[in-house]
Amino acid sequence: INRNIAITHRDMNTEQELKDVVKEKYARIAEQGKVENAASCCGATTPSNKVYNIMMDDYTDTEGYVEDADLGLGCGLPTQFAQIQKGDVVIDLGSGAGNDCFVARHETGAEGKVIGIDFTPAMIKKARANAEKMGYHNVEFREGDIDEMPVNDNTADVIVSNCVLNLVPNKPKVINEIFRVLKPGGHFSISDIVLIGDLPEALQKDAEMYAGCVAGAIQKADYLGAIETAGFENITIQKEKTIVIPDDILGKYLSAEEIQNFNNGGTGIYSVTVFAQKPGDKPLKEVVKQEACCGPSCCS
Repeated sequence: INRNIAITHRDMNTEQELKDVVKEKYARIAEQGKVENAASCCGATTPSNKVYNIMMDDYTDTEGYVEDADLGLGCGLPTQFAQIQKGDVVIDLGSGAGNDCFVARHETGAEGKVIGIDFTPAMIKKARANAEKMGYHNVEFREGDIDEMPVNDNTADVIVSNCVLNLVPNKPKVINEIFRVLKPGGHFSISDIVLIGDLPEALQKDAEMYAGCVAGAIQKADYLGAIETAGFENITIQKEKTIVIPDDILGKYLSAEEIQNFNNGGTGIYSVTVFAQKPGDKPLKEVVKQEACCGPSCCS
């Protein structure tokens, strides 16, 4: 079997099949360049020749930023909103090459600890190499699924994640895991892709679009509802921006008429950064928010 064709076109029916697709695709994405990843849907689709940056936000002015760890795969800046304090234990879900972990480490200081979790061995290898090169001894990378974290209960003060939960088939399970590993009163700030309205069937069923952080996204209301159902409080959208998929990428999956109908049909793809807090003795935090923007690119 031609494995590349199988991954691109097969119907995906089970959670394990979806995880296998993502793991195999991200093993290749780990070796791609930032420019190629940023101009595609999370590095999984053919890059656009019209748009340089589809989803990611610019980290280059962020303190703690390590260029070699930035693969251009995010859809927000969750660490900017995460209210990380000196000495905190921070967990990054889907840590990739370590980008958000190193930014978080700048905030925790040497007295804190940062744990990155990723299920792609190539990403773990790259992240560990980056940490060793920087001499960071309080940043650890663990291989594992974020819906069954290799972390004890009540471990983290803060959890961050950047454009990853949409890649996991069972999102409520991940959110329950986040609740489990946070300390009472701990909180998360997570950037992710959500939908309002339904994607065309051709996008919903395509494996590249799943690995590209689009087909696996769920409705915004369902996403926020799952966070509430898990027991979190103080749920706040800290930032929201529209994601526009260029027509030259959509043209691989849709006809010209279907593209026009999709673009005019009221379906919205959004990056949201969501804050929520686990109940505990700590008082509710005053949540950092960014002013709403007026268009698809003004928050980028």
